[in-house]
Amino acid sequence: MPPITLIIAGAGNRGMEAYAPYAIAFPDKAKVVGVAEPRDVLRQRAQEKYGIADNRCYKDWREVAAQPKFADAVLVCTQDQMHAEPAIAFMNMGYHVLLEKPMAVNEADCRAIAAAAKRNKVLLAVCHVLRYTQYTRLLVSLLKQGVVGDIVSVRHLEPVCWWHQAHSFVRGNWRNSKLSSFMLMAKSCHDMDLLRYIIDKRCLRVASFGSLKHFRRECAPAGASDRCVTCPTAVEKECPYSALKLYPHGNPKHWPISVITTDHTPEGVMKALEEGPYGRCVYACDNDVVDNQVVAFEFEGGVSASFTMAAFTRSRGRETHIMGTRGELVGDSRHIKVFDFLTKQETVHDSHKESDGSILSGHGGGDGGVIEAFINAIATGDTSAITTGPDISLESHLIAFAAERARINGTVEEVKL
Repeated sequence: MPPITLIIAGAGNRGMEAYAPYAIAFPDKAKVVGVAEPRDVLRQRAQEKYGIADNRCYKDWREVAAQPKFADAVLVCTQDQMHAEPAIAFMNMGYHVLLEKPMAVNEADCRAIAAAAKRNKVLLAVCHVLRYTQYTRLLVSLLKQGVVGDIVSVRHLEPVCWWHQAHSFVRGNWRNSKLSSFMLMAKSCHDMDLLRYIIDKRCLRVASFGSLKHFRRECAPAGASDRCVTCPTAVEKECPYSALKLYPHGNPKHWPISVITTDHTPEGVMKALEEGPYGRCVYACDNDVVDNQVVAFEFEGGVSASFTMAAFTRSRGRETHIMGTRGELVGDSRHIKVFDFLTKQETVHDSHKESDGSILSGHGGGDGGVIEAFINAIATGDTSAITTGPDISLESHLIAFAAERARINGTVEEVKL
């Protein structure tokens, strides 16, 4: 069987580094044959990396859609607010679509994307990559074995990490809800989906509290400049969020430094900090997304859950605490500890999956897992490995929308399918 042919729509970090490299790792299974990317440098890099013909390199996805169908599938990895239009257009043309999360930034577009997939009878895989990690597969397998009995309550934490919050959600592309989407959707729709997957019941109601507590102008240290490069040394030295601490000392070809500039020389990185958004003081940006949020959920059957998103943590994996009728489970994104009420014994399981930078290990194996499942589903016609299809992905997004309404309005919101 010839390899499944792919088009990259959006050659940024996720499209270029998370999903498309599968075609390099497994050239007998997948081949990139087209790219649409408005930034010349990134489009040219994609062409060189994947050997794309000159006449299949486009500045806009609409140019691709104007051509007769020339591939099996499209990887839609544009910015959040640009997901719906290309995803629907390509599915209407008969392309299968791998869609970066979130599906879209409003409920109507999410519903339209799910409807387009079903109407056109094409495969839609939303990149809720946490479902595809070795860790999550082990976790769900243990739950299906009944190690905790019936789930009664779940407590889940996403420790975003202080520097990741500063990079992506204060200085970066996901800092402003009007330019991207609200924090629960931009970062934590993964977690809404994961809770739905773990509990395996429909969510009925949600309540939520959260705010932008710290990254505000009034929280700036006395004497701070609007840019780290011009900040007084005494102030910059004591700031854990300084761009001068985060960017100049890492590998400029690796995330997060790779996304602040296309010029990866030391001079290019420094120029980006002097002129670009990633050199701004975290207290002088146009960010409005929350830096802390708590969501409470009621699922069918009387199951309760809580979720905490916190910016102010060290870097580590998500943590999940599951309480059941026969046992208790605690997981940290690699290790899973199960305590049995009957035997009073604890068993420790190790998922043995940490990111080593390869295509199959990003997000604990989730990046490679979702593209592998997508490619195999197209090749074989067996879609069972795709667990983030249109209906279930729509449901997890509706949970996030309801939670944000609850936070803004101070209400308890129903999740209406």
